[in-house]
Amino acid sequence: MDKEEKKKQKLEIKRKKLQERQEEASIVRKIVLACLLFIIITLGIAGTSAYYYVKSSLGPMDETDEEMFDIHIPIGSTSTRIGNILEENGLINNASFFRYYIRYKNESGFQAGDYQLSKSMTMDEIIVALKEGTLPQDYAVSFTIPEGRWLENILKIISENTNHELKDLEEKVKDEQYLKELINRYTVLTEDILNEEIRWPLEGYLFPARYDFVEENPSIETIIESMLTRTEQVVGRYLDDLEDSEYTTHEILTLASIIEGEAQKSEDRYKISGVLYNRLNQNMRLEVDPTVAYAHGEHLSRTLYVHLEINSPYNTYRITGIPVGPINNPGEASIKAALQPEEHNDLFFYATNEGNVIYSETFQQHQEVLRKYRD
Repeated sequence: MDKEEKKKQKLEIKRKKLQERQEEASIVRKIVLACLLFIIITLGIAGTSAYYYVKSSLGPMDETDEEMFDIHIPIGSTSTRIGNILEENGLINNASFFRYYIRYKNESGFQAGDYQLSKSMTMDEIIVALKEGTLPQDYAVSFTIPEGRWLENILKIISENTNHELKDLEEKVKDEQYLKELINRYTVLTEDILNEEIRWPLEGYLFPARYDFVEENPSIETIIESMLTRTEQVVGRYLDDLEDSEYTTHEILTLASIIEGEAQKSEDRYKISGVLYNRLNQNMRLEVDPTVAYAHGEHLSRTLYVHLEINSPYNTYRITGIPVGPINNPGEASIKAALQPEEHNDLFFYATNEGNVIYSETFQQHQEVLRKYRD
């Protein structure tokens, strides 16, 4: 091979290497460009999604739905609790977003009390409404019924805030003729409340909330029927759940009252409800302490074995199934939990003095919990 051919061969090799480098560089550029495009598209999609998420969260849940919902904000509620209440009632998308939003806007001064809010309201409108509140002096008579109170305690609150004597209130809510008139007017009421074994026929049906009256001395009927109307409105929000339920409205309110008596934290309501359903499905006695206290007609600081011996249709340590009627007047969160129990395998629970609830699947596990915390 002469020098000229060797020179041509070297040049060809260099040309091929240069071409390979150019092809590699082209591939790299294409990969980099593709990555950049992917990142840009991803960021664009994320940004667009975030924009629409924020927009939907700040906007009304349903701008065409102007039905007013009665919302109760308990005294001392944190922003987290308020957000949970609004989310549970379908007024906002996300309780956490609500909490971060009011922190971002540095909002404060929310007022405890009862409000009428609708799904057509934006988050900013809801915030304004919760800050304005309703002043008691706007009304001649105002009082608040806390969740979980016995009917006899509710009547005392009414008596203390009106001109009505306690005995007159007690007679009215036991008047069979009046009760039958109410059954004909309110779909939430049925003949179940006329069971002779029930202590107070309207127990469980007087909705806990704040009540305001313009007139100076509203009649007993006006007061009672205002409370029944609230109950009917709240229960009406869950008609689909009630239709799907194997239990009657009376039984659901009874379960809700037990949940109200047991749950100290909102997150426990659904799980406790699940325990009650599991026990009912296995034909086990419910064995919940608040029913024993109600059977005795006194609040017990601790349920002892001697208390369990009482022969009462409310004592779930002696009867199988759901008690004859509610044992207090539950709030909406407990009513909802009674209709939407959490699915799990637990059959037992124990509430500690600190308010924590410990769940167990077996009796042996439950006994270990009792030995640990009771001893």
